[in-house]
Order: sequence, then C-alpha cells, then structure tokens
Amino acid sequence: MKKVYLDNASTTAIRAEVIHEMTKVMSDDYGNPSSTHSFGRNAKSILELSRKSIAKHFNISAQEFIFTSCGTEANNWILRSAVKDLKVKRIITSKIEHHAVLYTVMALQEEFGIQVDYVAVKPNGAIDTTNLVELLSRETKTLVSLMHVNNETGTVLDIERIGLICKQHNALFHSDTVQSIGKANIDLQKIPADFIVASAHKFHGPKGVGFAFVRKNSGLQPLFFGGEQEKGLRAGTEALHQIAGMAKALEISYANLELESAQISALRTYLISQLELEFPAFEINGTAAGFYTVLNVLLPFSEDKTSMILFHLDMKGIAVSRGSACQSGSVKPSHVLAEMLSNEDLKKPSLRISFSHYNTKEDIDTLIQALKTI
Repeated sequence: MKKVYLDNASTTAIRAEVIHEMTKVMSDDYGNPSSTHSFGRNAKSILELSRKSIAKHFNISAQEFIFTSCGTEANNWILRSAVKDLKVKRIITSKIEHHAVLYTVMALQEEFGIQVDYVAVKPNGAIDTTNLVELLSRETKTLVSLMHVNNETGTVLDIERIGLICKQHNALFHSDTVQSIGKANIDLQKIPADFIVASAHKFHGPKGVGFAFVRKNSGLQPLFFGGEQEKGLRAGTEALHQIAGMAKALEISYANLELESAQISALRTYLISQLELEFPAFEINGTAAGFYTVLNVLLPFSEDKTSMILFHLDMKGIAVSRGSACQSGSVKPSHVLAEMLSNEDLKKPSLRISFSHYNTKEDIDTLIQALKTI
C-alpha cells in the first residue's frame, strides 16, 4: 500500500543532505564547543558558522539568535522573562494561538497576576487589527504575542504591519513563526518584531532543536541556569549535530523557496479544485488565499463520521490531521476552529491537510478517492 503523508504542519521529513551533515558532525566533530582544545575549537567554529548561516536569511546579526530545543521552549522563555524580568504587566494575544503560547500566558496570569486581553478573531481566522489598536490605546507595559501563520488554518498575519502598530504604542511584539520559518521570507530589518521563534523539524530539519531571535539589548534573562553557553541565556552543552542540521535545512529551504513554494501552491490549488468537483458543499476553514502549505476544510459529511475519519484515512495509508499534532489525541474540538465555526459546524468533520515539496498530484488523487469511500 502506497503511503501518503499530508501532515507536514505537524512535522516534515528530514532532507537527505541534512542527515548527511548531521552524521558527519556526529562522527567527526564531537568536541564540546566550550572546550579550549582543538576539538572544542572546531566544534565552536561549526556552532558559530551555523549561527551566521541562519542569521543571514533574516538580515540580522548572528548574535541575536539563541539556540533552543524547540519553539515551545523559546515561547516559554520569552513570555516568562518578559513578565518576570522586563516587568510586562499585560499580554495581548488571541485565542487561536498555539498552546505553547496560550498555556504559557495562562500560567503567567495565574502566577504573576498579569492582565491578559484576547484580540478579536474574524470568522475567517484573521486577527481584527482595529480591535488590537483599541486594546493598545491603554497605557500599560504590554507585550503582544500573535503568530505569523496559524498552524491549523494557514491564516497569515501581516507581521510587518502588526510590528509597526506595536512600535507606535510602545509595546513589545513577539510572534510564533514556527510555521513560516523556512517557507516565507522574513526580513527582520523591515519587520519590527522583538522576538520570533522556530523549530527545525517544521522545515525538513531534525526534531529537538530550534532558535529564538531576541532583539539586541532586550534585557531577557535565562529560563534556567548552568553554564555560560549562548551568552549565558541558555545553559547546557549545545546539540551541535542538530544545530548544524538545522542550519543546513534552512539553507536548502531558502535556496529552493521560489521553486518549492510554486510547486506546493499548485498542489494546494489542485486539491481545492478536486474538492469542488467531488464535494461541492465543502468549505474552507480560513481563506482560499491562506498560507500555501496548509489547507483546512470542513467536509459535507454527517457528524457520525467525525470521530472515525482519521482512522479510515490512516487505514488507507493517508496521514492528515484534525488540528495541531500536540493535541491530536484529544477528543475535544480544535480551539482554533472553535473561535471560527458555529457549534453545529464544529461537530462536523474538518481536516487539516498540509503539504511539502515531497508531495505529488497522485497524493491528492489518492486522498480524494479515499474521501469518496467514507
């Protein structure tokens, strides 16, 4: 049975070149970057070359990137230190953020008593910027946390515009860019974000490594303590092979961005056309003009199909999801769709189909044929 992987918003296949790079580092470059002997110096060189390689894609200083284990760690660190060390008294976010942000904000509210305001979300999943401006008109030390590309619907936020709005109101701006790093050009000289985050496994790199961009002189303090790695902001011996793999994955992703984004966009358009043909009553959760790697659809099936649809597709070798992989074992409906859909539509089956350059038209045809049998 041919397997079809259409769950790339959850994680992506590692590129062969990345595996080769990681294997080489694990085999030959096993020194500790903090050691002063030749093995350590060689490892330190790889570490800093990886940092410079990543920084150039965002038009920013290499010293403003801190390596982390993932986007979740980076989000937790930034939000917690903003409240604890930068004395932020209020966080403005939305109810469609990833739980790495939502649950962190809730914990900070309980622990520090900060004010939390949720900006309004439009029915198509877009952030209501007029409401954001209204919220920012109140003079309290504020951090705004809004994601660039929603991981469930693919709705895109204009982070350059949001960053400018935040700057005008003297608010810090943090954006979870996990779904867009490696898949969209992000120029941090033009985008006035104070903090962004990434996870390598979302752009064909290894799991267990990511980074945080922290604008110079931000004042953030460590989440945990130990050695002086990462300018004292992130203790612990760096996972050199993973960092080198992440840098290689990002380099290849941006080198092929134009070609691969066109290929993936064509697949997404083809899927929409096939759904229109076979299931004319289907609806897109979000907008047809959403981010090119993600399509979330409400299918015209009865409610009783909802709980078993993923199982039926999996039995046919097809991997998709109903929402974030971090909550895929939950029987609760998606918190993102809950903000966008009526209670009646929320009970019906929605699927998140997410693509990579490894997908083909045959994959789409296989999915459509499988849906016709449900």
